[in-house]
Amino acid sequence: MKLFDVYPLQPVTITKASGSYVWNDAGVRYLDMYGGHAVISIGHTHPHWVKRIEHQLETMAFYSNSVHLPIQEELADKLTRLSGKDNYQVFLCNSGAEANENALKLASFHNGRKKIIAFHKSFHGRTSLAVAATDNPSIIAPVNETDAVIFLPLNDAQALADCFQQNGDAISSVIIEGIQGVGGIRVANNEFLQLIRRYCDQYGAVMIADSVQCGYGRSGRFFAHDYAEIDADIYTMAKGMGNGFPVGGLLIAPHIRPKHGMLGTTFGGNPLACAAALGVLEVMESESLIPHALELSNYLMEQLRKIPQLMNIRGRGLMIGFDMPPELGTIKNRLLSEYHIFTGEAKPSVIRLLPALSLSQAQADDFLQALQQAIQTHSITTS
Repeated sequence: MKLFDVYPLQPVTITKASGSYVWNDAGVRYLDMYGGHAVISIGHTHPHWVKRIEHQLETMAFYSNSVHLPIQEELADKLTRLSGKDNYQVFLCNSGAEANENALKLASFHNGRKKIIAFHKSFHGRTSLAVAATDNPSIIAPVNETDAVIFLPLNDAQALADCFQQNGDAISSVIIEGIQGVGGIRVANNEFLQLIRRYCDQYGAVMIADSVQCGYGRSGRFFAHDYAEIDADIYTMAKGMGNGFPVGGLLIAPHIRPKHGMLGTTFGGNPLACAAALGVLEVMESESLIPHALELSNYLMEQLRKIPQLMNIRGRGLMIGFDMPPELGTIKNRLLSEYHIFTGEAKPSVIRLLPALSLSQAQADDFLQALQQAIQTHSITTS
């Protein structure tokens, strides 16, 4: 039986990982500046995280949400302390797409409406509603097509005002990434997030902060939306939440009331997933990874701005993007093949950096040196 061929694969076979490094099947070490799509938050195979999972596996790996599972409440308490979202409720699931799917559904349950505002270049997942709110027609099947989603330009205050003025009473929710990841590291500015909050309050819509990629400390705040000093009605989480273990969740404001059966999941919130998520939060707290991410980001951005060939350097925390000129379009592949460094990309010419929050300055310097060498050697060979 063959694997269903939907992933364009890099020509590398990874067999081992630790911290900010991975190794291929020939024992060659690679610096991971991409974290497997921003999933690795505390470093590959962190010892405390491994022990947390091992202990839970030896105790009880799974039981369903039909019984009381104390580790879920332990995770909820830890999330409250680190996120600062007091009085919020937690719904646990398995992935970012599932988190956003449930958030959009919950918003519609809450206000009985159907219309959703999303933004150009957004990515919210591949399930039915989540993909409908994703600005990429190539991954929307006919069965997912809907007229319920209105796409607006990111950070366009006038377009947002006009949309609410014309459709306000029909708008169920506004879903927005604090920093668009797949869209190319495009930051939602503070004033725009504040405006969304104001219109949602005025018209009774639900503000959904998609924090699947930009959340969990990656931006230098627990949620990237926190820079705007506002509270969303729902925050969605996944990726860095489990450091590679499949887990997702929603933080839900207290005015959105639950009822039995309105949401549900078989595997969401299972004890093993909760142990992995707790391990992540415990390491983030004990190693001060959120302030470290902010401090290292300031250093990285400062150094990147000294490289004249890089354009439009942007981001927050350890979620950084920059544009490459067309003549340097092969740099990402060269960093991988010649310098053994993983980076991400967004079409057509964006390099994305999404390393573990535990990345050291020395490792950042290794990346910067390799990037400069790759640019210089490219210039020499093409001159």
